[in-house]
Amino acid sequence: MNLILRPFELKLKHTFTISRESYNTQPTLIVELKDGNFSGYGEATSNPYYGITVQKMTNDLLNIKHLIEADSEKTPETFWNDIYPYLKHNMFALCALDLAYNDLYARKRGQKLFELWNYKTNNNPLTDYTIGIDTIDKMVAKMKELPWPIYKIKLGTKEDIAIVEALRQHTDAVFRIDANCGWTVDETIKNAIALKTLGVEFLEQPLKADDWDAHKAVFDKSVLPIVADESCQIEADIDTCHNHFHGVNVKLVKCGGLTSARRMLTKAKSLGMKTMVGCMTESSVGISAIAHVLPLLDYVDMDGALLLSEDIAKGVIIKNGVVEYSHLNGTGVSLI
Repeated sequence: MNLILRPFELKLKHTFTISRESYNTQPTLIVELKDGNFSGYGEATSNPYYGITVQKMTNDLLNIKHLIEADSEKTPETFWNDIYPYLKHNMFALCALDLAYNDLYARKRGQKLFELWNYKTNNNPLTDYTIGIDTIDKMVAKMKELPWPIYKIKLGTKEDIAIVEALRQHTDAVFRIDANCGWTVDETIKNAIALKTLGVEFLEQPLKADDWDAHKAVFDKSVLPIVADESCQIEADIDTCHNHFHGVNVKLVKCGGLTSARRMLTKAKSLGMKTMVGCMTESSVGISAIAHVLPLLDYVDMDGALLLSEDIAKGVIIKNGVVEYSHLNGTGVSLI
């Protein structure tokens, strides 16, 4: 098995702004694992909030290249467990590797990943489409550019309620709100009351990630469900989030890939929590991997490739929130 690394700079359609940053391009790393005539593909994007760069991922993967290439016949679970001790400081790199290995493993067996896992895809949730923070006119324009059944609205400004009121005048779509740690307890409880009347389904990560007393206060008093994102990164966080959040948004890049994400989602469901997977502005490589855990989810945010002006791969196709799987096996990805 050969490890091949490809860095890319993904170009976005629009400047993307959340409560703590703005960007026009998204660096990403594509991992290919090649075994004979078969190749599997994985991806992880860089992220300053978590201190991850493409170069850091590249270096950490190359440092254990000999271990990665040693055996292509392990199950994905065994492969993940064997590699984890060497990449536990860089879960983004582990994610890209894990996606590639899962993809390769399924392709060699002539199956799509969801088929390999015996998942039924007839009741998959619709994906939302994200509207980043901008002027109200530009946010409305982005909605009109791509009419969609569910919008995820990024907030964390002094005019958050006014923004949602203005957007609501232009669509009957379901709204989800992501404040990216930008609110206080009082703001969250107060905003939830107003936002519920505006057709908002839930609030994602309104408070700072590690303020657990504040999370508990909001959990007890909010009239809208609260979903953890920055507070839920790895498997141990599921138990911590229980009774502090109503649901969890599991990001593949933060938890180390599909193998660990599936365990996290199963655990969350066993605790009666809502389950969600989100994306980090990946290309169709990372987005197509998410598609295979849709049967485990209540909500999904897998619009990353839709935010790009140019994709670097083909895979799943998303139309009006509905995911259509590729005819290819594995995750269904091919590089352009």
